[in-house]
Amino acid sequence: MSNTTTTGAPTGDTPAAAPDDQDLGAAGSQLSTAPEEGPPTLPSLGVVGWARWFWRQLTSMRVALLLLLLLALGAIPGSLIPQTGNDATKVAEFQDDHPTLAPIYDKLGLFHVYGSVWFSAIYILLFVSLIGCIVPRTWQFTGQLRGRPPGAPRRLTRLPAYTTWRTEAEPEQVREAALALLKKRRFRAHLAGDAVAAEKGYLREVGNLAFHIALIVMLTAFAWGQLFKSEGNKLLVEGNGFSNTLISYDDFKSGNLFSTDDLTPFSFSLNDFTGTYEVSGPNKGTARTFKASLTYSEGAYGKDRKTVVEVNHPLEIGDSKVYLTAHGYAPVITVRDGKGEVVFQDAVPLLPLDSNVTSSGVIKVLDGYKNAKGVSEQLGIQAFFLPSYAEGNETASTFPALLNPVLNLEPYHGDLGVNSGIPQSVYQLDKTHMKEFKDSKDLQLRGNLTPGETLTLPDGAGSITYEGTKEWANFQVTQQPGSGWALGGALAAIFGLAGSLFIQRRRVWVRAVKGADGVTVVEMAGLGRSESAKVPEELGDLAGLLYDRAPGAPDPDPASDPDADATHDATTPDPHVVPAEGAEK
Repeated sequence: MSNTTTTGAPTGDTPAAAPDDQDLGAAGSQLSTAPEEGPPTLPSLGVVGWARWFWRQLTSMRVALLLLLLLALGAIPGSLIPQTGNDATKVAEFQDDHPTLAPIYDKLGLFHVYGSVWFSAIYILLFVSLIGCIVPRTWQFTGQLRGRPPGAPRRLTRLPAYTTWRTEAEPEQVREAALALLKKRRFRAHLAGDAVAAEKGYLREVGNLAFHIALIVMLTAFAWGQLFKSEGNKLLVEGNGFSNTLISYDDFKSGNLFSTDDLTPFSFSLNDFTGTYEVSGPNKGTARTFKASLTYSEGAYGKDRKTVVEVNHPLEIGDSKVYLTAHGYAPVITVRDGKGEVVFQDAVPLLPLDSNVTSSGVIKVLDGYKNAKGVSEQLGIQAFFLPSYAEGNETASTFPALLNPVLNLEPYHGDLGVNSGIPQSVYQLDKTHMKEFKDSKDLQLRGNLTPGETLTLPDGAGSITYEGTKEWANFQVTQQPGSGWALGGALAAIFGLAGSLFIQRRRVWVRAVKGADGVTVVEMAGLGRSESAKVPEELGDLAGLLYDRAPGAPDPDPASDPDADATHDATTPDPHVVPAEGAEK
């Protein structure tokens, strides 16, 4: 009889710990499997663990969708609040009208949303999230393409779509016929033991990957276009020309990485502008067509070519596009001094004020003018133009076309202030150091002129003649690399998303084995990645075609074979395959 005793885990009849065990220290605690009382201690993740956790969160679908939503929400202020990159004048007006909100908006970067730190952070995180999502899925999908569909489960009756019948054909013949049929239907199929395994619908994952890759292409193209883009405007009067150089633009803005060397070398001139309007009905005065006839050339020594630019039909030269954006009228003005010498003669563009092209502007005579006493002065003439003047309506034009043009002039003389160093608009008149001309009644001189008429300045100060009217057109020249890639990415994203939504990945197995009575038993089953009526319908179609190649055999006589399974129809498979009894749903 042994005197050895064994200390084990405490049971219901033994105390939790013997007195001697308390003296064993750390060695004794290692022998016991009882959990220690006290708060649990969780393992520390460490720097690598936290980095791995952060990466998994960032590359998850939930975070990617959240970032995409934040990007869409972040773009809303860029559409509602004026942006410095698009219209600095409207930003200045907003700041003047909202002295309280403007500093807050400025600190939040809402006047330059697409270049702000927070928008760029969302943009970059979304970019990284998409890449982190695509790379592992691409490797996984590549492995699936290189592999083969898995073999048939042992019990096909448990699959959602199932059918069976008996045939006198040999199992090998049935499997060969099933293999040929499935390959003809574009299944990836192969023989796996006593069954044929087939799979179809890999384009679903291709569409999913294409959608994510297309988003990356769109984001990259958008960023590339913003960094290297350029956009400028130029107003041209009929007969004038333009060369695509930086100093030729009226206003110009570009991306941070843009260089003047990136400008496409070309030039063009405006030969003629034509605008047509509705002349009657409820839409009277509505524009029908705007056409600008141009002569352009590419490079320094390119041949002259003629073209017509219309709204939404730009002229494309290399990476640049020339859009027609606006039009108006430019009265031809001749100014003479007191000696009758011509000191100014040019077409002066006036800015439209309404849909009927009621226009206003300023005619500035900077040099060469001398008054009746021979003293050099500058002239500033406030101009107000009505292309279709009507009696009783002296403040607005009644039609946008040149039906009855009238030019109202309000001349001043003195110092225009152009040499003060303070920039001023060519369409505004600074009257601080200007004096008005007086008529015979000691009132401010004004005159309504029709083409060919002259306004005589008092005291032999000269004259102003309205010679006629030309039209002007405003052109916007844009150069945004990557726009074609962005469009291609958008189309690829649409088709990829459609493929991932409407293409179903499914598997089909066909098993053919000898039954107990020597007759071949054929079983067919299908499984889709998601519940769909398409899998049973497709399986029924395949079963009907395979049944034509391996017709059914008569059922065994129940009297001679009382153990025969009478639950299946051995004559023909059910063309409308339904979920098998007991199948998972």
